[in-house]
Formats: sequence, structure tokens, C-alpha cells
Amino acid sequence: MFRTASARLTASLRLQLTVRPCISIQKTHIFHKIPFRFITTTPIRYRPSTTDEASKTTGASQQRRPSFIAILAVASVGLSAYLVLVKSREGQKKAIEQKLESRTKPVFDKEKYTVVFVLGGPGSGKGTQCQNLVRDFGFVHLSAGDLLRAEQRRPGSEYGELINSCIKEGKIVPMEITIALLEKAMREDGGTRFLIDGFPRKMDQAVKFEEAVCESKSVLFFECPEEVMLTRLLHRGETSGRVDDNIESIRKRFKTFVEQSYPVVQYFEKQGKVKTVLCVDTPEKVYEKVKEIFRDIFKE
Repeated sequence: MFRTASARLTASLRLQLTVRPCISIQKTHIFHKIPFRFITTTPIRYRPSTTDEASKTTGASQQRRPSFIAILAVASVGLSAYLVLVKSREGQKKAIEQKLESRTKPVFDKEKYTVVFVLGGPGSGKGTQCQNLVRDFGFVHLSAGDLLRAEQRRPGSEYGELINSCIKEGKIVPMEITIALLEKAMREDGGTRFLIDGFPRKMDQAVKFEEAVCESKSVLFFECPEEVMLTRLLHRGETSGRVDDNIESIRKRFKTFVEQSYPVVQYFEKQGKVKTVLCVDTPEKVYEKVKEIFRDIFKE
């Protein structure tokens, strides 16, 4: 009987040992199948992914950023306004050209009006000597450069931007503009003797001015070495405030004078109109030479 009870106890223990691992294994197996988010006891906070953040940022920036159509519309309006402005300037320039071309003779009679062209490289002293001639010989001094700069600064000028660009680059302003400004100044002044300083700077300017405005009586040419002119211009640039009194613009102006303006001097030399003055001395000494030339020309 004892053996029977002992055997039963042993059998019971074996059964428990056999069943419990199976139950444990079964529970583990079921536990493994349950998703993690349903068995955790820690509260979960939603964290947006990088993709979500990027999409939000993109959406916000797209809302702030003007649409392509809006940009295109603004650009179209700006382009249209620019084309209208360009067309207007071209029309005005063409009108001046037609006005000059339609003339069969100069508007000022050379027998009643005296025009002396004053030529020379930039910084040769043209302006200084013209002031002396105005004082002693009763001439009216018309500086082509001064007239162009005044037109450039004039409010509402249709040529202001073009003139400013040409001056900065050391280029020559279209002749139609310069000739029109000179003719206007001659009419408004009412004088009969004119020193035209810094003009003509190209052959077409020389020919057209004499055909349409007035034939010149003489040409005063101030000859000066480039090094001397450069020193004078740089010194003047310290106080003048002119946009073309800087080393880059000065070099361009020298180049322009040699290539385009000096042939004008040679053109008038062939006509026997040129009086040359070397300008390396002081302004006072240079003017003594200029004064002798004018006394000889005008018998004064």
C-alpha cells in the first residue's frame, strides 16, 4: 500500500512537471503573437516623422512663396513697361534724326554766327582756357559734357540713363542727342560767338553739325601728353564728384579720344582750320599762346 501511494505521488509529480512546461511554452507562444503596442503599460506620444515635418514645411513655404503665374505676370508687366520706354526713346531719337536729315542747310548762317570747336584729350585744359576766352573775347562757352550732364540730372529726362551709362563707360553719346542740346543752347543764349568745347568727338558729329546747325570758323586743338592729362584728372577727381574722374573711366576716355576723336582733328587739318597749342606749361603760359592765336584769327 505504501508503495502504491508512493508510486501515485511520483506519477503526480511527473505529470505536473510534464504539463507545466507545456503550458508555459503555450503561453509564451501566444504572448509572442500579441503586438507590442497593446501590451505596454507606458503611455505613447505621437512623434511626427521626418517626412511629415518636411511635408508641413513644404506646404507652408508653398503658401508663402508666390506662385509661378504671379511671378510671370509681374515680369510681363515689367517687360512691357521697359519695351514701351525703349520704343519711346527710339521714337524720340528717330524724330531728331529725321529733323536733322530734313534740313538742306544750316539753321545758323556762318556769316552771322561764329563757331570755334575746342578739341583735346580729357584733362588737356579746354575748360580753363575757354573761360579766359569768354572773358577777353566775348565768346559764349558751350561745353558738350556740361550740357549732357545737365540733361542727365534733369528730372524726367528721356535720355538721362543712356547719358549716364555712356559717361561711365567713356563712350560717346549718340550724336543726335548732343547736337540737339547744342542747338537748343545756342538758340536760348542769343549770342553770336560760340566756343563749343569737347565737340565734335566723332566724324559723323562733325559732318552733321556743319550740315544742319552751323559751319565752324576754326578749330582750337590742345595737345597734351597722356601722363600729364592723367595726373590732372586724378587730382580733379578728388573734388569734382564726376563719375568719369576715376582711373578706369579715364583710360577708356583716352582710348576713345585716340580712336574716334583724333581723326576729327585730322579731318579739319586738311581744311586748314586747326590751330594747335601745346599744353604742358602752366595755364597762364598756355593762355598767352591761345590769346595770340585768337587775335590773329579775329584781328582783335
